[in-house]
Amino acid sequence: MQYFVNVTLTGLTEGMVYAAFALALVLIWRSTRIVNFAQGSMAAATTFIALALIQDGQSYWVALVVALASGFVLGAVVERVVIRPVEGGPELNAVIVTLGLFVAIQAGIAIVFGSSFQSFGTPFGLQGFQVGDDRIALTPNSVFVIVSVLLTMALLVVLFRFTRVGLAMRASAFGQEVARLLGVRVGRMLTLGWALAAVVGSLAGLLIAGGEFVYPAYMDSLIVFGFVAAVLGGLDSPVGAIVGGLVLGLALSYVSGYVERGSALVNVAALAILMVVLLVRPGGLFASSTARRA
Repeated sequence: MQYFVNVTLTGLTEGMVYAAFALALVLIWRSTRIVNFAQGSMAAATTFIALALIQDGQSYWVALVVALASGFVLGAVVERVVIRPVEGGPELNAVIVTLGLFVAIQAGIAIVFGSSFQSFGTPFGLQGFQVGDDRIALTPNSVFVIVSVLLTMALLVVLFRFTRVGLAMRASAFGQEVARLLGVRVGRMLTLGWALAAVVGSLAGLLIAGGEFVYPAYMDSLIVFGFVAAVLGGLDSPVGAIVGGLVLGLALSYVSGYVERGSALVNVAALAILMVVLLVRPGGLFASSTARRA
């Protein structure tokens, strides 16, 4: 029973990070109908900025704030400089641009910060809590991860549901021409959407890096898992991204914990889940029944 609890707790913690990354993908998809394949590289870049600050003697919290702010700026710049010129053209153009950006940013990280493995610290301990005579797989850092993602999701809900900016962003996402006629500055809202998505992606990158070694391509697996989580829940649904991330995290944790040589089968399991979802419900578990066009 203790083993099951530990495997479940591990799955929930990792699932929260997948959910955060999937949410970043969904935010961009809802506003521009683009899958941002560069999201992982952008998050890696801000993580290395945080690492440089920590190595320079700054606290984790200062590095965290600077990294998230860097993600905000990077997301806005990418939307205005790289994505805006190809928006409205063939969909394949945007795909190629984000793939090229993915490679370019990863190469830039290697040039600026080096390609060697570097340890990334955590703000809290990595030793599990003691419950009775047992030590469970829930650490203070795991609690920090879960609370951070939940707080981010709550702030996004408040932004989109209860503020004028959030209303304008939703209007821009659901109908750009109508929003323009109503006086919404759609361009600014799309830029803000990319910037917020980059902040959420940066948070996911920082959280998954805690207690691990980072290198320019360390986000590659999270890109795959985050994409699977987004598709599982439905690329158009923020709630689906959260549920998809948690379901995927638990599923991969059970495969790793209960299947012989399961840790080597995690990527195969993610692919199998993606294929099953695409075959059974191509739009994802929380996709709307009627397709919406931007």
